[in-house]
Amino acid sequence: QVQLVESGGGLVQAGGSLKLSCAASGRSLTNYVMGWFRQPSGKEREFLGAITWSEGRTAYADSVKGRFTVSRNSVKNTVYLQMNSLEPQDTASYYCAAKLRGLETYAFWGQGTQVTVSS
Repeated sequence: QVQLVESGGGLVQAGGSLKLSCAASGRSLTNYVMGWFRQPSGKEREFLGAITWSEGRTAYADSVKGRFTVSRNSVKNTVYLQMNSLEPQDTASYYCAAKLRGLETYAFWGQGTQVTVSS
């Protein structure tokens, strides 16, 4: 089992920045990929970006490429989502998730953190 706890959400003005954190515990993440997702109210969940824990290799959705950055701190066992140039349409619940490398499905999810961007 991997336990994930997100933090750092809140209210921010359009054009501002926010950095979300996801603290992981439970087992070694060496063979895991950590992903960030969001789900606006009443809409489907959207993949934002991911990072391989061991190499730190990243991938992003086109919708956030250049604005959002995923990183991790192996010592703190924490993955981050830095969000810049935020827009009202970025308002959503943000989730981190973990999956074993080579698998398609993210098996472990955090409880989410709300981000609200005001215009």
